[in-house]
Formats: sequence, structure tokens, C-alpha cells
Amino acid sequence: MPKEQKFGTADRQYKEPPEVVQAFGENGRNHLSKEFKAQFLLAILAGSFMTFGAVFSILLATGVEAKGLYYLLSGLGFTAAYVMVFLSGAVLFTEINILLPSYLFRKPSVYFMPIVRFWFATYIGNMVGALFVAAVIQLSGSLTPEFYGELQVYLSDKMKFKEAGGIGWFQVVLSGILANWLIGMASFLTTAARDVTGKVVATALPVILFVAGNFQHSAANMGYFSMGVFSDTEHAWYEYLLFNLVPASIGNLIGGALLVSLLFLFAYREELRDGDGIE
Repeated sequence: MPKEQKFGTADRQYKEPPEVVQAFGENGRNHLSKEFKAQFLLAILAGSFMTFGAVFSILLATGVEAKGLYYLLSGLGFTAAYVMVFLSGAVLFTEINILLPSYLFRKPSVYFMPIVRFWFATYIGNMVGALFVAAVIQLSGSLTPEFYGELQVYLSDKMKFKEAGGIGWFQVVLSGILANWLIGMASFLTTAARDVTGKVVATALPVILFVAGNFQHSAANMGYFSMGVFSDTEHAWYEYLLFNLVPASIGNLIGGALLVSLLFLFAYREELRDGDGIE
């Protein structure tokens, strides 16, 4: 039976949740089966979009005094990055922590090394892309001193956990769980939408929330930190990595794999049991 008939009607304005879970598994399988160079190039693109999103979020919010409007504009700015990622097929490390588990939880016989290779390609690729765009922006001299002043505010908010030591490191893990739970829902809602307008709106709502809450999303932070590497005199690059990106990545993995992939797979296991099409 065709999937549209199995889960619902083809003319529905959005896909039903079991269809989304099905699509997650298929996308995870498709990304895992790509050649390493394709995985790496798509990851570089996604990392590049993160820096563009970080820059846009700062540009939109600079000079805004009202906190609510400040958070709204900053979140809208970063929405642009995730829309580019979701619609282009670029690959974020944090997104594959949602898509790949949706496949692996149902097909646990997949060999371990292709998974490690995929994680490596996406994480390093995201970082390379983010740093590349930041370097080009710096060399272009396009941005104003006001931008860099506002950038320091963002960097301070993300690195404030360092002062708390081990407790702060654990707090970043928890914040990372929340961040990728929300980005997982952005991916879920975007996959459910059937047109571009719906996908943009579905992406925007969770992104605005995670930006406003200062939840630590490693891919997004790569965008901010890549700009900081070339302009911040307070923090060294290794501090961004050890005190934020590493614990945030751990939290992102937990939030995406368990609170999105596993929960939805369990909730809709009956609908997915008969002829799921994941091979």
C-alpha cells in the first residue's frame, strides 16, 4: 500500500507524525550511505550556513533595547541558517543525531565504523565550513565595530558557564539537551510541512525559542565561535571547544537521539511495524 494511503491522504497540508518518523529513518539511511566526500562537503555547507546565521542574528538584534524584540529578531536571524540547511540537504552534526538514530534504532545491525565515519565527517565538516565563512567575512572588512561589540555579548553569554567549573560543564550538557530537543522538533515540523512557507514557519518557532533561552547548540555555536576566533581577545579557541562545544555536543546527542528519535519511534511503533520500507 502506498505510504500516503497508509498514513493519511496526499492532499493533507502536512504529513502525519508517523510519516515524519518514517522520513527521518529514510533520511538517516540515505545520509549514512553517501560517500565520505559527499558527507564532508554537505557538512561544510551546513557549517557555512551556521556562520551566516550567527552573523544575521547579531545584525538584526544590534541596537534593540526591548528584550522580547531582541530575542525575536535574533532568533529570526538564525532561522535563515536552519532553513538553508533543511531545504538544501546540507548536513549538521546535530541533525544527524536525530535522523541517524531514527534509522539505527530500527536497524541495529548497521556496522559501527560507517557511523563513526559519518559523525567525524559532519562534525569536522561543520567546523571547517563555519571557520571558512568567518575568515572570508573578516578579510572582506564588511562588518562594523558595532557588530563586533554585540558579538562579544553573545560570546559572553555562551561562555559564562566556564566560571562555574565542573558544574558549569554539566550545565552546558543539560542546556545542549534542551537545544537539540528543540532543533529536533524544528526538523520534525519542517519535515511535516508540505510547502516552503510551512517549512520556514515550522523552523522559525523552535529556533527562536532556543536562541532566546540561550540553550547551547553546538552547530549554532560554531557559527558564533568561528567569528570569535578572529576577533575575541578574551577567550582562546580551545576554551570554546573544551568548555562549550564538547559538553554541548554530548547534550545535543542525548536530546536528539533520545527525546526526539526514540520517543517518537516508541510512540508510533504500531503504525511503523507493518512494511516500514527501511532496509
